[in-house]
Amino acid sequence: MSDEISLPGQCTGVGWDKDGDTLAMINDKTGVIFLWDANNQKTSQLDSGLRDTLTFLLWSKVGQQLAIGTNKGNLLIYNHQTSRKIPILGKHTRKITCGSWSLQNLLALGSEDRTISISNAEGDTVRQASVRADPAEVQFSEMKGDERSTMGDNTVSVIIGHKTLFLYNMNDPENPIELAFQQRYGSIVHYEWYGDGYILIGFSQGYFVVISTHMKEIGQELFQARNHKDNLSSVAISLSLNKAASVGDNCIKIHDLSDLKEMYAIINLDDERGLDKLSWTEDGQLLAVSTKKGALHVYLTKLPMLGDCSNTRIAFLTSLLEVTVQDVVRQDSPLVISIDLEPSFIGLGPFHLAIGMNNRAWFYALSDDGAEKLKDREYLGTVQSIQLNADYAAVRFEGKVQLHVIERVRVVYGLETFIIEGDAAAPSADERDMRLFPEKEQKEARITDHAITVDFLVYSTNVGGLHYFYLEDWQFVNEYRHMVGIRKIFCDIAGTQLILIDDKSDGFVYNPVNDHITEIPNFSPTILGVLWDNSPHDKGVFIGYDEDKIFVYVYCKETVQVGSCLLVGMTKLPYGHIPILLYNGEVTLQTQSGKVATLTLSTHDYDVKAQSLQQTEMRSSLQKCIALHRFRDALMYCNAMNSNEAWHDLGKASLQCLEIDFAINVYRQIGDVGMVMSLNKIKGYEDSHQLAGYIAMFLEDFNLAQDHFLQSTRPIAALEMRRDLLHWDSALHLAKTLSPDQIPFISREYAQQLEFTGDYVNALSHYEKGITRHEETRDHDESCAAGVARMSIRMGDIRRGVQMALKMPSRLLKKDCAQILESMKQWSEAAILYEKGAYYDKGASVYIRSKNWAKVGELLPHVTSPKIHSQYAKAKEVDGQYKEAAQAYGNAKDWDNVIRVNLDHLHDPDEAVRIVRETQSVDGAKMVAKFFLKLADYSSAIQFLVMSKCNDEAFQLAQQHNQMETYAEIIGDDATHEDYQSIAVYFENERNHLLAGKFFYLCSHYPRALKHFLKYQGSDDGQALEMAIETVGKAKDEVLTHQLIDYLMGETDGIPKDAKYLFRLYMALKQFREAARTAIIIAREEQNAGNYRNAHDVLFSMYQELKKNKIKIPTEMNTNLMILHSYILVKIHVKRGDHLKGARMLIRVANNISKFPSHIVPILTSTVIECHRSSLKNSSFSYAAMLLRPEYKNQIDLKYKKKIEQIVRKPDRTEDDELTSACPYCGFNLANTDLMCPECKNNLPYCVVTGRHMVKEDFSTCTNCDFPALHSELLALLDTEDVCPMCSEKINSENVKKLTDTTRYLHPDDVSEAEASGGGE
Repeated sequence: MSDEISLPGQCTGVGWDKDGDTLAMINDKTGVIFLWDANNQKTSQLDSGLRDTLTFLLWSKVGQQLAIGTNKGNLLIYNHQTSRKIPILGKHTRKITCGSWSLQNLLALGSEDRTISISNAEGDTVRQASVRADPAEVQFSEMKGDERSTMGDNTVSVIIGHKTLFLYNMNDPENPIELAFQQRYGSIVHYEWYGDGYILIGFSQGYFVVISTHMKEIGQELFQARNHKDNLSSVAISLSLNKAASVGDNCIKIHDLSDLKEMYAIINLDDERGLDKLSWTEDGQLLAVSTKKGALHVYLTKLPMLGDCSNTRIAFLTSLLEVTVQDVVRQDSPLVISIDLEPSFIGLGPFHLAIGMNNRAWFYALSDDGAEKLKDREYLGTVQSIQLNADYAAVRFEGKVQLHVIERVRVVYGLETFIIEGDAAAPSADERDMRLFPEKEQKEARITDHAITVDFLVYSTNVGGLHYFYLEDWQFVNEYRHMVGIRKIFCDIAGTQLILIDDKSDGFVYNPVNDHITEIPNFSPTILGVLWDNSPHDKGVFIGYDEDKIFVYVYCKETVQVGSCLLVGMTKLPYGHIPILLYNGEVTLQTQSGKVATLTLSTHDYDVKAQSLQQTEMRSSLQKCIALHRFRDALMYCNAMNSNEAWHDLGKASLQCLEIDFAINVYRQIGDVGMVMSLNKIKGYEDSHQLAGYIAMFLEDFNLAQDHFLQSTRPIAALEMRRDLLHWDSALHLAKTLSPDQIPFISREYAQQLEFTGDYVNALSHYEKGITRHEETRDHDESCAAGVARMSIRMGDIRRGVQMALKMPSRLLKKDCAQILESMKQWSEAAILYEKGAYYDKGASVYIRSKNWAKVGELLPHVTSPKIHSQYAKAKEVDGQYKEAAQAYGNAKDWDNVIRVNLDHLHDPDEAVRIVRETQSVDGAKMVAKFFLKLADYSSAIQFLVMSKCNDEAFQLAQQHNQMETYAEIIGDDATHEDYQSIAVYFENERNHLLAGKFFYLCSHYPRALKHFLKYQGSDDGQALEMAIETVGKAKDEVLTHQLIDYLMGETDGIPKDAKYLFRLYMALKQFREAARTAIIIAREEQNAGNYRNAHDVLFSMYQELKKNKIKIPTEMNTNLMILHSYILVKIHVKRGDHLKGARMLIRVANNISKFPSHIVPILTSTVIECHRSSLKNSSFSYAAMLLRPEYKNQIDLKYKKKIEQIVRKPDRTEDDELTSACPYCGFNLANTDLMCPECKNNLPYCVVTGRHMVKEDFSTCTNCDFPALHSELLALLDTEDVCPMCSEKINSENVKKLTDTTRYLHPDDVSEAEASGGGE
């Protein structure tokens, strides 16, 4: 207790002035006001001059006025500063019970006379209002409106009769508002204004309610809760803490104003029952509650936010007399240190802790075993902050910094004892005991902030100085002068990066290594402090924070921009929390309750399991990693996303930070070969400016690239870049200083670009500047001279330009200049240049424009352009030189005009006809047709009309002159259906059934076509039947098919037609089985007639058709074809002198002699002769005996008859057995010519060369008909013959291959089924 004051009577009012220096008190016995001075703790008395009881006392919020009210409604305003007293008698008629001062120094009073008065500081009444009941709890505030009031506190609020809340708006005094509440709430106990026009009201039944005074929301309860069961005696709000408290029953309940639904804290007072009033201190640090029994309870609600960090350790105040040191990364057990006083500052070093207040500091040594108090130290002024490293303490007070060692260690060297001050061990260490900054020569400077690192003491001054003091050498090593005063500085752990905030509230990052300073973008002027990330992986990350937000920045020293700083995000800072440490994206926060909490920055909040994220989430996380320069993490997201855009973003970001090797890997991932090659080429450069220049160039920041190149050891690279980019003005400017000898070459290139864009004046100037007149640059000079020639012509100096072009050897220059002259309509000069440049076509064209036909004629032999020849020909035709005109038209390939000239002027129709036939000219054909029409040569006229696509005219001409057959022959297959129909109708009317049917067929009128074909009677009726079969085959109409079949079978006219037509019909209809049966019949008829080759061909062609359509070959067809082929092979074997093979084939034929009825005797005779010749005596005798039968004997040729009779009379039955070979199916050995295996009962495929059965080991086929043949025999045959005995097609022996897989020939049915099923699938 500081003091105790006795009053004459019961205290009726007490209050502190606005500064907290004077306490005023009144009592109910006297009119004296007691004033207690807190500075000297003395009490003085002031006579109010009022004779009635003093009932009310209140100090002004902004001035020194003190208002005192009395029991009878009188008022005294006392000015404590001037001691002036202003009595106002009769302000009210009854007791003044409550009141309030506004921020505008207006005084509102409430009285038992049920009126409210509003007065100014002189006591003059400004407003007055009447109410329904006794007023209480008068307060000033501002009601919410659509427009902000200019007078500030515009509303007086007052409790009326403890039931309603009366709101009197001084801007609208005629419309006061009175708010009533639910009866269950009870009476109003107390209320508080807060925020933007909100009112918190406490009710006696334990309820508290929040309402808004905005006119749109007035009368609505925004929040309601019953905080206390029995009663509520008071409410209080702390705006600094953003907390609301209510007291009732035996507890205090505290809510957060930002979320009233959540209970922040509950304080129970179990021993107290009559809790009364509740109040916070201005700063919210203390909460006091009184009781009706006179007790006062004071609670500490907010500790002083004192703390410091060193690397990953923090020290913070956990109670008024307790400091906790904790490593938040290693999560070691916290070290709790009890202290003897409430500190106003804390400093933490690697091994020490410092606390203190005013001008004194106490130091503690920290170890695993605890804390040891070392000593205390006094300074020359009130300490503002203290910083520690391992050995030194740097203390700032009153614009100065004192640097001193924290503790001395005694070390004995031999017989001498030395004092070690920190890490300095030398006899002269006393000079390092203490040093005061700033130095004497900096007397005008005041130190505004300081920091200490392992090696440096850094401090800033109000004049913009930034000083680095090196502790090892005990001297300054770096100084920087900022443009304005520096207010705060924040060093990283090593001291190589520093953030300064100047007097303009701008932030900068300073690099002491190169004295480079980078402005921090979007730096908020409300920022209170900055923390560097102490993680070794995030050295460039730092945060700035104000009361609401944390701003996250990334600074990179080594970038293309030479130090870049970017704002990468913001995170909301919880109310009342202060960041104390940043490590790996996690912020350690100090709370008002003396605890710490951790907060992960939104910029660092991403999931390391990329595969579990959606695409948009991965994209967001990737951008966070890139912004933080965490490229390894970003790589993981790029791999998961597999997006080219993501890879490009990562590659660009890594290049910005000069991470060349990483960027190479990124661009290699996306296959950017050009970038990978370029980066590999430059990654070995040691010159950082040269390297950064190339990277800036790759990133298309060319101005920055130029700046880097010019600062590098190879500035010429800037010139090379500008030339490559075609930035000629910049290139010329650079060349003047870097490489003057390159100016002519740059001028030439610049001139070429200017010429292209049409700036001919400047182009001419630069071409002239580019001429060097040196022999070694002859080609360059010629190029410049050519440019001068072109630009001279462009600028109107035609003579100079033409003369230069003619003198120079370049054909291309002559062409360019001629084109320019031609565009300027300077025909003669343009033509001369074209001619001199050997551009004859262009020259002749320009000469034609100038009507210089003589020069055109001279150039004509060299001209290839048809257009020019055509123009020349027209000119010659006008002059009457028709032969030359025709020749020129011919050179121009203008055949229509050649034909016209030959017909109209040269009268040479033969030449015209020849040209028409060669060129197929439509217009030419029309002209020739007209010519022949004049001569009445209708056949020729029709021919050329058809050729000219004038089919209607040709038809009418043919009809008129009975030349329709000629027209029909000429029209061929190129006419339309309408043309064919017209011809068909004509022949139908002429009863020419063959031609009518033919043209009805061509126009797809198949019924009428068939009708005419069947009506036709003539010598070539076979052609009509063939056409009828083709018609039915094309029509695929059953009616027409049956009609034709009836005709062929003789049902129509009683005359059956040749079976071959029926066969062809079935073939046309693709009815192969019926065609096969018909083919067998035809072959049989041919055999009976002795036409064995025809029969063979019919069966062979049918066999191939059936095979092609995968239809099984009938056995009868296969057998007949084999016998006929055996017969044909006889002639081949006999011709080759192989009589044994011939005899074997004849035996096979003789065994089927009934199939050869026309030549039984000749075949048997040949069989006897060949068998006898081949020593097959028994076979010869058998067939000789058959010949001597009575039915054959008289038909034997006389020259063989005796021989045959002799064979029968003197029989010799000796005969060697036939050679054998293996069956291709089962391997059984059987005679070579046997085609049925007695073992496996299979029919064996036969060789088309020998007639023998096939063997697997010697299997091949004809390359045309695919029939099998013994490989060796086929090759032997091809030595003398070149055609296949079966199909009669030529075979190339080189194409004959021996087959190893014979399945499709030995099992054709299986193969067909497999192919069919495969096709079906």
